[in-house]
Amino acid sequence: MSVLILLVRTKLREPFVNCTLYIVNCTLSKFFLIAGEASGDLHAAALIEQLLRLDPEAQCAGLGGDKMAAAGCRLYQHIRQMAFMGFAAVLANLGQIRRNFRIAQQALLDEKPDALILIDYPSFNLRIAKFCRTHLPKTKIYYYIPPKVWAWKKRRIHQIAALCDEVLGIFPFEPAFYAQYGYSCTYVGNPTAEEILQRSGLTAKRSNSETVLQRSGLNSIAILPGSRPSEISHCLTKMLDAARQYPDYRIVVCAAPGIDDAFYAPYLREGETLTRDTYSAVQQAAAAVVNSGTATLETALIGCPQVAVYHLALSPLIGLIRWAQPLVFSIPYFTLVNIIAGKQVIRECVANDFKTKKVAAELGRLLTDEAYQKNMLASYEHIRSLLGTQPAAATAASIITSKP
Repeated sequence: MSVLILLVRTKLREPFVNCTLYIVNCTLSKFFLIAGEASGDLHAAALIEQLLRLDPEAQCAGLGGDKMAAAGCRLYQHIRQMAFMGFAAVLANLGQIRRNFRIAQQALLDEKPDALILIDYPSFNLRIAKFCRTHLPKTKIYYYIPPKVWAWKKRRIHQIAALCDEVLGIFPFEPAFYAQYGYSCTYVGNPTAEEILQRSGLTAKRSNSETVLQRSGLNSIAILPGSRPSEISHCLTKMLDAARQYPDYRIVVCAAPGIDDAFYAPYLREGETLTRDTYSAVQQAAAAVVNSGTATLETALIGCPQVAVYHLALSPLIGLIRWAQPLVFSIPYFTLVNIIAGKQVIRECVANDFKTKKVAAELGRLLTDEAYQKNMLASYEHIRSLLGTQPAAATAASIITSKP
């Protein structure tokens, strides 16, 4: 917060020695945040809470969801009008996307924030960053949870560096990646690791010396089929069919926020359970089948052996994806677990490899091979040490509020 100090003479001709000081709040810190989907809304809300903790008089506005609004952010647009995934959805909603750009641009001109904070959502956010840099040159621009340029669209790193005053990454390898190009990135901690550490009962993680077979009560297989209806419909049947090869284990399907129980009902058989307590289900499972994404990292940090799956359209035609991958991607793996570890820790059944038989075979190994389990758990421990315990939102907020 900046203040204006006014010196007022008590009498017209008296010197300023005998004067009264008035401190007037003339400018409040103003933050403008943009998140375009549910996970960004969650991380932005945590950041807003920390910004307001450090600067209680600050004002937050932006584009986001219910969690941002609950944290104290005045919304100009809701993520319900922004979260369009896939080429077809984007094409069908081009008019709304253009309106979203106009809303964000006008809101920035009206607010004239001290800082623009971008959370993931790169195609939209990078265009807004360019607009802000042109029309509001005094506004600082921060990218919290930057695009995964280390995985694909590497060229974006130059655009990010040119537009942003600071890049605040959530993966420990990101600073070194940016440094390869002569750019700066600060690792602020990983919000997924932080959340799991804060969860009651989940801090007592599985020990390397304990295999699943040595622990009592672990008689279930957790199924994490994804967070969007399209990916669930493509993946869940094969995931369930693989788990059903092991009838001695209960099957627990973890439902995604915002998707009704009725959506899952046609896939489930008698005795198969649907839960919304994903973390507890994974903690209590002997093994898990996980749709690739943040859920693979969550499963690893909780300490559950897993196999990852990922559906790609026309996968029979791209069976050579592993051969073609170096031509498209900058990294040899798809899952965060393997990317962070820098090696294959968990099996990735992707595209043409995503077959019930292959997933079932890997599940069998996870359930019966103690040496395999132990090596996986040891790698999980290494990933935890790489991520550390630094609180991501609090660290990011400290950096943002400390800048003049």
